[in-house]
Amino acid sequence: MTPISTPLAPAAIGPYSQAMVHGGLCWCSGQIALDPATGAVVEGGVAEQTRRVLANLDAVLLAAGSEREHVLRTTVYLREMADFAAMNTEYAAYFGSTHPARATVAVAGLPKDVRVEIDCVAAVSPPPASVGPR
Repeated sequence: MTPISTPLAPAAIGPYSQAMVHGGLCWCSGQIALDPATGAVVEGGVAEQTRRVLANLDAVLLAAGSEREHVLRTTVYLREMADFAAMNTEYAAYFGSTHPARATVAVAGLPKDVRVEIDCVAAVSPPPASVGPR
């Protein structure tokens, strides 16, 4: 197992890793709408927060050797199901023609009172074989 940590995503705010890679999969912890440079929650509604969450996931996936096109499954946690349409618009733009499996649930509360949190599982490409003489 390999823990993943990148300064391009918010530092973990508890005893967990941003992600773990094992068996060809990257298991990303839930990301919330924190600006990694300031540690502050981004201003705006669920659309702005969803964009930040997905940017944070991008950073973790890249650090793990993966990318959004390799995401297999996500879980979206919403503070209010009334935010579904706005979140879904941003989510659809982020994933484009890639449509990972997904569960979306409304929860009683999220860290730092954010409106959305998203975690994911993605495939990790093996490192390229070395090229050249042995």
